[in-house]
Amino acid sequence: MIGKLSGILDYRGEDHVLIDVRGVGYIVYCSDRTMATLPHAGEAVALYTDMLVREDLMQLFGFPTLLEKEWHRLLTSVQGIGAKASLAILSALGAEGVSRAITLGDIAAIKSAKGVGPKTAQRVVHELKDKAPGVMAMGGTLSAAMGTEVAEPVEVIEDTPAPKRKPRKQAEPTVAQQSAAAQSDALSALSNLGYAPAEAASAVAQAAQDAPEAGTSDLIRAALILLAPKG
Repeated sequence: MIGKLSGILDYRGEDHVLIDVRGVGYIVYCSDRTMATLPHAGEAVALYTDMLVREDLMQLFGFPTLLEKEWHRLLTSVQGIGAKASLAILSALGAEGVSRAITLGDIAAIKSAKGVGPKTAQRVVHELKDKAPGVMAMGGTLSAAMGTEVAEPVEVIEDTPAPKRKPRKQAEPTVAQQSAAAQSDALSALSNLGYAPAEAASAVAQAAQDAPEAGTSDLIRAALILLAPKG
């Protein structure tokens, strides 16, 4: 099973790229969002991958984060959602958007993906709603664990002293990674306060949707207001 590829982006197609890994080319299919973030041909690239193997077919699908890869795995476990539909949902919403939509039961958001009908969207929300809190809690942990550097392919030069490389500056976390980490920390804090995972995740998702750039403390405060008894 191929779980990650690091190499040189050889060429870009409409929905796929060819990654050259030490002379071996791998065709990797990606969502529209992922395609938009990839570098130009000839540059270094790294993608987490999921492999689809059938009797007459073998395909690789690529994701910029482990969180997005995990949602792809869960989405394709739903009847009626194949790899193409999963990529359409991730293209429309992104990993964080999928987390919020499923946690909040937002069928319309899932249905907005190309080729996903209302019954299928309803099935996605129904089957994955209980799993969403766990995926949300993974968000911050995965973002911190994988970092933001793109893996650099290794080049072997025979009979030539290897040049000294300057240490690369760690890239700043993206807004999506910061948001995922803040949501994960807020969810953990609410769980420690005794709130059930499902209701805590729903409140955090709603708070993050209302204020996408909010930090952990602001998310906790907003979620507690949403969880407060009404009346």
